[in-house]
Amino acid sequence: MGPENNTQISEFMLLGISQDPRLQSFIFGLFLSMYLVTVLGNLLIILTTISDSHLHTPMYFFLSILSFVDICFTSTTVPKMLVNIQTQSKIIRYAGCITQMLFFILFSGLDIFLLTVMAYDRFVAICHPLHYTVIMNPQLCVLLVLVSWLVNVVHSILQSLMVLQLSFCTELEIPHFFCDLYQVIHHACSDTFLNEVVIYFAAVLLACCPFAGILYSYFRIISSICAISSPQGKYKAFSTCASHLSVVSLYYCTGLGVYLSSSSMEKSHSTARASVMYSVVTPMLNPFIYTLRNKDIKRALKRLFQIKIIKGPVVLRLKKDP
Repeated sequence: MGPENNTQISEFMLLGISQDPRLQSFIFGLFLSMYLVTVLGNLLIILTTISDSHLHTPMYFFLSILSFVDICFTSTTVPKMLVNIQTQSKIIRYAGCITQMLFFILFSGLDIFLLTVMAYDRFVAICHPLHYTVIMNPQLCVLLVLVSWLVNVVHSILQSLMVLQLSFCTELEIPHFFCDLYQVIHHACSDTFLNEVVIYFAAVLLACCPFAGILYSYFRIISSICAISSPQGKYKAFSTCASHLSVVSLYYCTGLGVYLSSSSMEKSHSTARASVMYSVVTPMLNPFIYTLRNKDIKRALKRLFQIKIIKGPVVLRLKKDP
């Protein structure tokens, strides 16, 4: 099969997680449930942080941005997968594939950057508590978020434009449930050396370097916690970053699993199944991790629901009054 110019490619075939027709209904129900939980859970986090003035701090500002990014991250891949299962179609248009790839790279990179920014926030809060409000001022918080968006927008556009320069063969079956960058360039008929160089360079610069920053922040945090003499003080200091540390561990461990599976079994569905963990499961678990381990969020949620419960009877009484 000879190569064709990429402008003649009209569609790709997403093989999904499994091609067993008996599992399609189960997969549809499972992913629909996880998607709804992800969207509702993260929306609840955003609503809670906005409505409660006690949560108008840098930590919860970054958490609300992370929740928004997680909704977008999951929405990039899962709805198209559900549509394909429901319509019994595996097709994604060429333009749709490139667009999906662009947004997937964007939001996955933003997840990493925001987790790094949140680690820095915890580092300042624990290691420099007296200067926290001065260092983590609103201008710096907004600047960190804007820089994260700018860097990842440029990176995602660059990767997508480089894919547009590739030539593909006529039949493109991708053993994945979305247009993964590595899987797409692996099916190109033209030379992909430059693409692979950029991918690995970006992985080191935009994934490994932030991870090194997270490790350094927690090294300093642990050192500061160990220097605290009071057991209660140690527990309070550690509890402020336990949720974030759990999310970081979950995200990077599942991401490492995807990397190992893709390098060992490129042509199987193992990469797609491993990708579910960090692209669907992790965004779904984030609200649970932050609410179950965070007393401030739990108190804010109680106040939010109490206000709604109180307002309901008041509105009914007003309607009954002549």
